[in-house]
Amino acid sequence: MKRRRTPLPGLSDNDDGADLARRRFLRKAGVAVAASGAAAATPAWGGSTLSDAFASFFQDNYRRMTRDEIDAALERIERKAMRRYGVEIRCKNTPPIPGVVFGYALNISKCRGYRDCVHACVQENNISRDNQYIRVVEMDEGSWDLRHGDHYYAADQVPREGKYYLPMQCMQCDNPPCVKACPIQATWMEDDGIVVVDYDWCFGCRYCMAACPYQARHFNWGAPVLPPEEINPDTHYLGNRPRPKGVVEKCHFCVQRTRQGRQPACQEACPTGARIFGNLLDPDSEIRYVLEHKTVFRLKEDLGTEPKFWYFRDD
Repeated sequence: MKRRRTPLPGLSDNDDGADLARRRFLRKAGVAVAASGAAAATPAWGGSTLSDAFASFFQDNYRRMTRDEIDAALERIERKAMRRYGVEIRCKNTPPIPGVVFGYALNISKCRGYRDCVHACVQENNISRDNQYIRVVEMDEGSWDLRHGDHYYAADQVPREGKYYLPMQCMQCDNPPCVKACPIQATWMEDDGIVVVDYDWCFGCRYCMAACPYQARHFNWGAPVLPPEEINPDTHYLGNRPRPKGVVEKCHFCVQRTRQGRQPACQEACPTGARIFGNLLDPDSEIRYVLEHKTVFRLKEDLGTEPKFWYFRDD
């Protein structure tokens, strides 16, 4: 049974808006130019066969695709990974779990600045080895001025006296300015509260990066540096599948894990137990206990972004 094609919020099937029309024109024009100079039997084009590249250019936004179209897109992603990296991956599109909205809390008193979370995130999410979703900032005790924090401290010399450590990543805002800034609706918030990106729809304008007050989005200026032997084959369409050059990416709460009842890689890797992740709608979850019994705060709360990422201390 095919899923009914539904319009994106604010759009109708007959009027996709000027921005979407422009994007589709550019995509089709790009295919026409490429096809005019290539034979039908071209073996590979950026890791894709010409037929797969052609299909990807004409692919619709994820939220408008039928079940058959999604299945075809997942198969193309798997074939491309095999051609480009020689690795067999499994790409899923596991939907949100009903009755679940994810949130994160971080105990600053326990964080020692080891950066285990950073390395686990890069490995789990097939991030280019010259990029990272999590930044750990070394701060002066008693200061909250991020402008004076050190992103490049020596991890083999921590923890240092008079310092504390503040990990930062996508805050998965409930009122995300990045979503509002995207002119083609390539990024949105899912029912489980995770803000995701359709990497096949993003065209790299970087408006979302400018809108994010947490500097949590990252642009692939070049082809991702991803050693084939280190690729995680368990991937998700909206998560850790290998991304191309020219798109914006971000933390997605390890959607390939969390929608299967597992913890994010960063939480699992933390050696001090500083990270707490769970369902905000579950009154018995650990994160709800923290929010109800600890003095918590969020970064830049005055902006009204409503982050689903809290910080607290033991004292």
